[in-house]
Amino acid sequence: MADRLRVGMYQFSPRLGDREGNLAAIEAGLAGVEADLVVLPELATSGYALPSREAAAAVAESPGSAGLTRLQALAESLGAALLLGLPLAENGKLFNAAALLRPAAPPVFYRKLHLFYREGEVFDPGDRPAPVEDVAGARVGVMICFDWVFPELARSLALAGAELLAHPSNLVLPGFAQAAMVTRAVENRVFAITCNRVGEERYPDEERSLRFTGLSQALDPRGRPLLQFGETDTRRGVVTLDLAEARDKRITPRNHLFADRRPEHYGPLTAPLSDGRES
Repeated sequence: MADRLRVGMYQFSPRLGDREGNLAAIEAGLAGVEADLVVLPELATSGYALPSREAAAAVAESPGSAGLTRLQALAESLGAALLLGLPLAENGKLFNAAALLRPAAPPVFYRKLHLFYREGEVFDPGDRPAPVEDVAGARVGVMICFDWVFPELARSLALAGAELLAHPSNLVLPGFAQAAMVTRAVENRVFAITCNRVGEERYPDEERSLRFTGLSQALDPRGRPLLQFGETDTRRGVVTLDLAEARDKRITPRNHLFADRRPEHYGPLTAPLSDGRES
């Protein structure tokens, strides 16, 4: 069990549909970085506004694919774990996924559970729980972008032992997620890293572009910023986390964040809607 974790994030603007160019940008952007873990944006290898399932499949990775092999080699050369978003083709399905690539370890994938806006036209929804994995002696829970609006997921990761919520993102709503992640950090007493992207993209059949909001951030378990980027920066940075802060769940001498829970009264959190609100 480690006492500290060096975590980096790289905020940049992936180019839509340019897998080779994006891989090269990631390699150049991370050159020489010294960290235990580096978090990059959602769909960092492909861009976001993929117009069809066929377009996404054309730039998707899969276990053993050339792009994934190249990213694994980058993790090995840096001696750092990488967490980044990419389209994942697997068993006839196509996921908006995050890949955790660690030196001398097989990749771990999180398939996004909560699809945003038009993602459901392109991707299948995730079909298994979000993972909590060991990275350099720390426990890291993985989320992707729109997962921020579902506090149940962050709490589930914290209950599974996550000390850090790592959150690759392509955020377009004006600052909502960055503000909400302060609460996710505080209510679970964990560190939270949201790595967003910058730039603009447009679906071919829409007049308005999506503008990505940047503002990537690293938060401590009290929601205080340790590292923040601007709205348009292409930038990387590294911060060192004192993991003891996330391991102490005592709010007062008489209150423990998890021991004080009353899960027997939380039934509606996992019950399906039955009054027509699904529509």
